[in-house]
Amino acid sequence: MAGQTKSKKNGNKPSAEGGSLSRFVPIIDGLVVVSILLVLGFYLGLVNPGARQFVWEALGYGLIPLSLFTAAFLICLRYRPRSVLAHWRIWVCWLALTVIAIGVLSLFHASNGTLSHASLSGYWGQLVGGSPLWLAVLKMGAVCVLLPPLLYPRRIGSAYLVFLRNLGLGLRHSVAFACAAALATASVCSKVAKAAGRGCARVWRLANRSASESSDAGHDLANDSNVAGFAADGNRAVSTFWAQADIIEEPSIDGAEDANPARRVKSKWSLPSMNCLAPPEPHEQSQAPLEQMARHVEESLAEHGVHVEVKDIKAGPRIVQFGLVPGWVGRKSASGQSSDDDGGDGQQGARARVKVQSILSREKDLALALQTPYLRIEAPVPGEALVGIEVPSPTPAKVHLREVMESPPFVKIVSKGGLPVALGQDTGGAPVAMDLASLPHLLIAGATGSGKSVCINSIVASLLLTKPPDQLRLLMVDPKRVELTPFNKIPHLVAPVIVDADEVTSALRAMLREMNRRYKQMEENGTRNISGYNSKSPEPMPYLVIIVDELADLMIAGGFEVEQSLVRLAQLGRAAGIHLVLATQRPSVQVVTGLLKANIPSRVAFAVASQVDSRVILDVVGAEKLMGKGDALLLNSDSPKARRVQGALVYDEEVEEMVRFWREQKGPPLDEIPMGDGEDEDEGEEWGVEDRIMEQARDVALRNPHISSGYMTRRFKIGEQRANQIMEALEEEGLVIPAGR
Repeated sequence: MAGQTKSKKNGNKPSAEGGSLSRFVPIIDGLVVVSILLVLGFYLGLVNPGARQFVWEALGYGLIPLSLFTAAFLICLRYRPRSVLAHWRIWVCWLALTVIAIGVLSLFHASNGTLSHASLSGYWGQLVGGSPLWLAVLKMGAVCVLLPPLLYPRRIGSAYLVFLRNLGLGLRHSVAFACAAALATASVCSKVAKAAGRGCARVWRLANRSASESSDAGHDLANDSNVAGFAADGNRAVSTFWAQADIIEEPSIDGAEDANPARRVKSKWSLPSMNCLAPPEPHEQSQAPLEQMARHVEESLAEHGVHVEVKDIKAGPRIVQFGLVPGWVGRKSASGQSSDDDGGDGQQGARARVKVQSILSREKDLALALQTPYLRIEAPVPGEALVGIEVPSPTPAKVHLREVMESPPFVKIVSKGGLPVALGQDTGGAPVAMDLASLPHLLIAGATGSGKSVCINSIVASLLLTKPPDQLRLLMVDPKRVELTPFNKIPHLVAPVIVDADEVTSALRAMLREMNRRYKQMEENGTRNISGYNSKSPEPMPYLVIIVDELADLMIAGGFEVEQSLVRLAQLGRAAGIHLVLATQRPSVQVVTGLLKANIPSRVAFAVASQVDSRVILDVVGAEKLMGKGDALLLNSDSPKARRVQGALVYDEEVEEMVRFWREQKGPPLDEIPMGDGEDEDEGEEWGVEDRIMEQARDVALRNPHISSGYMTRRFKIGEQRANQIMEALEEEGLVIPAGR
């Protein structure tokens, strides 16, 4: 019964639909017959001549494509009505093509007759096309351009948006290049004109001096010999001018076309333009609210008996630092009374300075008065006799990467041939740029969302904009698979971005072999570091930077072996041109070990969760009070105390444009660095490291079949995962008795 009911339902549905459509069949048949009769009557001359003349003047030859469309539509509507609804976009496109055909016919006129006054498509066709020609082309072009995205908004509409975006970027870059070229041309012409003017003036002076000498000697200017002497002097002067003009160096226009200072580097690779970075946004800090905040700080401390005076105000992009000078308080005399004046003798024996500790103890009161949880006190400010109070700026601003890269400190590092890194701006708004070659390694730590990944991207962008692949090679490790993988396929990479933690151990061993190979080359060349080697060798060695996005995953997977390799590279890699940039969001003592910290003195701490994490990174507290989103503390050898920095911002679109530039560039071949598991060159054994560990594990298992994976970890100094794999292999071979037996 159920099957019959179902069949009845399925059978009734088409009949109902057919019934609903059958009502319109006579109407459609009538329209088809009338249309056929009208068309035949028009072409055979059976219709009223007046009506025929009206139709001919209205449509002309445009009646042909319109008749074809109408006939096809009516026939399909009669015999395939569902296909009309299913493929309505095709019918709309056909109608648009019919209109465009009528518009094209309207551009032409007959030699005589009715259509000579209108057009080949009649008066109605002139509404679509007609004259002037540019307006007709604009109308038909609008139909061709606007109709596809309206019909297919997802497929074609997104492609239109991408095309318009690229077109806008191209126009912007073209205008920028044209303006830069015009400025450079004007500069060159002005310098050449000045040089020519000086030369002509010199020739004129020499000519006048020669004429005066000839007149003083009483010689006749008409004499041929004197004329010849004058001509010789003039020729000598002209030749002297052109000789000096040849010595004048042509002014470089690279700086006018592009502000990238790294373009002076000689390389067969071309560097990307600085225009791929967003220009800095103008930002002006008003002094009125800052002065009001300074008075508020003084009054708040004075209410608690702490007298201070704000002597210095430094406004950075997101932080304002107030420099406080402790005031004077009266000392208590032997009678227990306090004296606030010095008796007018100019001596200050009865007074004493406000203790710095009293200012530090009022930190929470200041935070409450200023209505901010992000308050940090620095006592004293490095290099100044001030107590610094750092509070959020009332008008915060972003620090763009281009603003830091165009600053004099960054340009100076580039001119020296180092590895420039643009970090951001300090609390006073001064740019902070460092040379990675002199650090020589960098440790970055911070909680999720504090700006750690943006800092890594700004470091990589600084290197890609200033160093070609023949001067810098990169090895990137990204266990999270999302931060560094966009840099894949750029020529700087030694190998594709490593995303599997198990492959890091072999990659670090390859870096150790490369370091040993470089030391042997420097030993043969008689040099001590990579700078001396590159100055003597015809084939210079490129710098090698290893960037790790999440160190905690590697330490868990690789254990002691990963730590040992990183420490070895940190100890000896500087002279060989190998530098480390390590980042982690779990700054614990198990991840950032003491041995690793001892070899990486330069560290950047973003906002962390507790004082314990801050001590692990910087050995001092303070990072737990940061605001996040690029707010960081920088500790390096230049300053004994950590200084506050607002990290530079680089957008994903800027990174994509740089990566696209390097991917599309085809340069000379680069030297390959082998990344496979090689043999131990020092000991010269036949097996690799893994085979040796497995063989030694078999020997241990033969002596003691009750060993555990923890013993393997301590005995061979390997990770827990690798120890479990060895234990499983030994159990399959029957050399180890499983636990519980």
